[in-house]
Amino acid sequence: MTSVRQQNFLLRKEKILSMAESLLLDNNEDITLNELAAEMDIAKGTIYKHFKSKNQLYLELIILNEKRLLEISKRFNADFRTYVSEFMLYHLHNSNRTILLHMIEERLTNTEKGLKELFQELYHVREERILSIRDITRDYLDANHSSMSIRDYLSFIWTVTYGASLLLNSTSYQKAIGSRERLIELYVNQALIIAPATTNKKA
Repeated sequence: MTSVRQQNFLLRKEKILSMAESLLLDNNEDITLNELAAEMDIAKGTIYKHFKSKNQLYLELIILNEKRLLEISKRFNADFRTYVSEFMLYHLHNSNRTILLHMIEERLTNTEKGLKELFQELYHVREERILSIRDITRDYLDANHSSMSIRDYLSFIWTVTYGASLLLNSTSYQKAIGSRERLIELYVNQALIIAPATTNKKA
């Protein structure tokens, strides 16, 4: 494959991923490859040149999303409060994406056995993201005299973020929400509050 053909091949793959993400978010539910092909005005077989299955396409969407989060961690790794704000805003300003991709990942983890290399890539990107903010997280915990481990605190932030995403994406709760931006700010501030040390600090 020539260089130009390779570039065109990769560009078309990017377009397929972008359209798949848009359809997924617009429909707020599962999509079919037939729908995707029709929306892009291409043959379904063209999609199969890039993705062996819909599960592979979905997993590559999840990896793409994780790479965006990695970029956030690299861009804002000088100040922990700024990083947490940017991380949570990325999720909360598009809460349906956060929920859908998380649900799809859970399903694929439990059912998909043929995409081992892609799962390994996902976990590698995720580990790289954690490592890129490890030092500023430790510094923040130390500054607040907290006994929490880095892993536990980052898990806590994710829990707050995902819970807030569920609330912001709920049709019933949306009617009771006053200012979404004020609520989002509240959740970001909540995630940054940590308890002081009560036991010896864990490694």
